[in-house]
Amino acid sequence: MRAAVLHEIGQDKLDVLDDVEAVGFGPGRVRIRVRATGLCHSDLSAMAGILPQPAPFVLGHEGAGEILEVGEDVSHLKAGDRVIVCWLPACGTCPACKRGQTELCLAGFMNAGTPNFKRPGGDIFGFAGTGTFTEEVVVDAGCAVPIPDDVPFDIAALIGCGVTTGLGAALNTADVEPGSSVAVIGCGGVGISAIQGARLKGAAEIIAVDPVSSRRESALKFGATKAVAPEELADTKQSVTAGEGFDYVFEVVGKSATARTAYDMTRRGGTLVVVGAGAMDDFLQFNMFELFFDEKRILPSMYGGGDVVRSYERTIALWRAGRIDLSGLITHRVPLADVNEALHQMRTGTALRTCVEI
Repeated sequence: MRAAVLHEIGQDKLDVLDDVEAVGFGPGRVRIRVRATGLCHSDLSAMAGILPQPAPFVLGHEGAGEILEVGEDVSHLKAGDRVIVCWLPACGTCPACKRGQTELCLAGFMNAGTPNFKRPGGDIFGFAGTGTFTEEVVVDAGCAVPIPDDVPFDIAALIGCGVTTGLGAALNTADVEPGSSVAVIGCGGVGISAIQGARLKGAAEIIAVDPVSSRRESALKFGATKAVAPEELADTKQSVTAGEGFDYVFEVVGKSATARTAYDMTRRGGTLVVVGAGAMDDFLQFNMFELFFDEKRILPSMYGGGDVVRSYERTIALWRAGRIDLSGLITHRVPLADVNEALHQMRTGTALRTCVEI
């Protein structure tokens, strides 16, 4: 079977191999035929070593497909079911799950340490315990979330990570107030989804911030009221908020420098939402006086900050009702053989989301 493999952390290209085998099928597990997968910036971060991931590994965690086979003790799924691949399943029994914070469950992260694949040269891991740049993958049954038959695989794949993360940051974590002012720094697929979430919540001003002009143009189509380059943000703060700062600022880049800018652009008493996944050695610094005096809320948002399955269901309902645009997020499509072209599109900012069709 074919799969796109990164042999060593730090390599900038994937090797599409045809001798990879999905392993681990058994009780409580399912085998999925992957039909579509999106390229998320977290994939690039794992390749670069910013996000911890053992290598070699099959890239991808934002995927959808159909069940080929279910193991013993799996009663809620059957062969032929269409599913989203969920890279962060809830175990239901840990303290975080019992508190209702299922997005903080660590069960999914534990999966990342067990190989999902093998080839003649040895074991291969799956990114984030999944690995969707492949024809088939074996995962825990909790990682396969059934979806209605009318949801296309490419749309379902986006819901598996980027859309859930961005929408949830606005709807769950920030709970944006109607009539408020919002700035979103970083307008790829996740940032655009945050913009759509802010629009749904009734924000009056939504400022999209991105260095790539095509992404700024796209942001306006998805609900931003103004789109600016990073160097224009300070002037925009002055013109839109009379210098006070925005009610909500979403940092969707994952770097301390942009998080610091986001903090500075947030009004006193406002809310900074940290959505981007950054490196463990990239530190964000504040002084104790400003933390006390400004009373700004700093809210990290992990995978949309809410119950993942409910978030999937809500997103599908909003998409069906025409309240959010998901197909417009897919600006490029490539076959698995051309996956390195998808990497180039992500790195250059050419694509909001590239769908890898398998």
